[in-house]
Amino acid sequence: MSDKHEHGDIKSLPESRLRIAFALTFSFMLVEFIGGYLTGSLALISDAMHMMTDAFALLLALIAIRAGKKAADYLKTYGYVRFEILAAMLNAVILLAVAFYVLYEAYRRISATPDIQSAGMLIVASAGLAVNLIAMQLLKNSKDDSLNVKGAYLEVWADMLGSVGVIIGAVIIWLTGWLIVDSVIAVLIGFMVFPRTWILLKSCINILLQGTPENIRISDITDEINKHDEIVSAHNVHLWALTQSNYVLTAHLIYKKDADHNTIRRLLTDSIHKKFNIDNITFQMEQEKPE
Repeated sequence: MSDKHEHGDIKSLPESRLRIAFALTFSFMLVEFIGGYLTGSLALISDAMHMMTDAFALLLALIAIRAGKKAADYLKTYGYVRFEILAAMLNAVILLAVAFYVLYEAYRRISATPDIQSAGMLIVASAGLAVNLIAMQLLKNSKDDSLNVKGAYLEVWADMLGSVGVIIGAVIIWLTGWLIVDSVIAVLIGFMVFPRTWILLKSCINILLQGTPENIRISDITDEINKHDEIVSAHNVHLWALTQSNYVLTAHLIYKKDADHNTIRRLLTDSIHKKFNIDNITFQMEQEKPE
């Protein structure tokens, strides 16, 4: 296997920016956990747990980059790029676990809400918001190139909203003394996890099951093939994704008996690549049988 043969999205991922974002997120995660414990704020602890998943997602993205750079071989002919999908799926499962924990803890606090230091809660949440905004800026330009980076970006984005919620809750508690607001904010932050986690999990499952990419229809592929005058029919058409933006297409084509199959293959490969951005295309060519 050639060590120059690359698959996946790892060439476009900003490893240095991911390292900076991970360092910032992980460091402040610890600050938020300590701050939540000292102030008694469940909302702050909830936000810290969100930040923990952010840090984990960034770490998995870094690991996925390193794994994806390993050369393909005869045992792993596409290399290790799909480690990214496994990492993103694991991250989605962890997000669900965090959400359920926060909901349980909020329920437990209904009957016994502890004292909450709103001033400390406000200071820590404001600093957390600043860290989230910096991390979002670092990831923004590459969020559409990798499912793992996209997952990390979505988590930081949701955590940014969570920090805003904690800040609002701290102000309300400071002005009114309504301690129950802390648990309400924590629950709202927890519920923010579910829709984005489902989107991420759905994408991962579709890729792992070799489903058709969500942005391409098989019928569009077959229509493009059948537009060629020398093609009699196309069948056994399969389209799947190795990663979020690395697609694979195979098809069995029957061409007219007087046609040049090499020319047909070249023309179809070029047109499908340009129209659908598919790099890995394999056509099995078969001449039309005489009647």
